[in-house]
Parts: sequence; C-alpha cells; structure tokens
Amino acid sequence: MAEEITNKQVTLTREAEGVYVARNADGAEYRFGYNVDGALSSVELLMVAIAGCSATDLDMMTSRRAEPTKFEVTVSADKVGGSTPAILRDIDVAFDVAFPEGEDGDKARARVEPALRSAHEKTCTVSRTVENGATVTLREA
Repeated sequence: MAEEITNKQVTLTREAEGVYVARNADGAEYRFGYNVDGALSSVELLMVAIAGCSATDLDMMTSRRAEPTKFEVTVSADKVGGSTPAILRDIDVAFDVAFPEGEDGDKARARVEPALRSAHEKTCTVSRTVENGATVTLREA
C-alpha cells in the first residue's frame, strides 16, 4: 500500500515571557507556558496528546455500542534529567472505563482490549510517533 502523507501544522506565538498561544489551521487555540497560571506544561501536553489520541480510538470503538458510565485516562511517566538530556521514560497510559449492565454494555466491554491494542499498534499517531521516533528539526525560519 502506498504511503499517504498529509501535512499537519500548528503555529505558536509568544504573547509575553513564558506565555504562548498555539493555533491550528482551523483557528483552535490553546494558551500555555511557564507564566500562565493553571496551564499545562509542554511535557504534560505531550502526555495529554498520547492520552487523547488513544482515548479517541477507544471511544469511537466502544461508544457506538454503549455510552460509557465512566471514562478516565491517566498518564504517568518518569522524567529523566540531570547530566543527560531530559526525556520521558516508561510512559504508562491507564484506561478506567465502565459501561452499563446488559447486552450493549457487554458488547462495548468486549471492544476495550481490541481497541487499546489497535490504538497502540496502528491507529494512535501520537503514541506511534513517540515509540518509533521521528526526526525533529529545529531551524530558523
């Protein structure tokens, strides 16, 4: 099968020291930075992206069978720094989902493990990119 390439782009604008706004082509925005009270850090945003991508896959494969009564994803990771470049290791994504009793809930529960396997192995672009590595180029425009 031929490779299909779609370019994705976001733009980050500095508003003040430690205050940034990320925007996508559709105009969606997220304000963050080390000087934004209550904002997620860049590392936390990476963790959210992993959780969100995988959760979307799980949600799409289960909610058409039954609406979840609980759907919570927790991501934890070890940030390793010190004398080496800082990286995240051992990223753990835990899904706590529940569905109502009955046939539809049973069908949704039966889709959880296959959905998570699919997200991990092929459909979650974010976690696949982190696991397989991607070339990151920092350059002056």
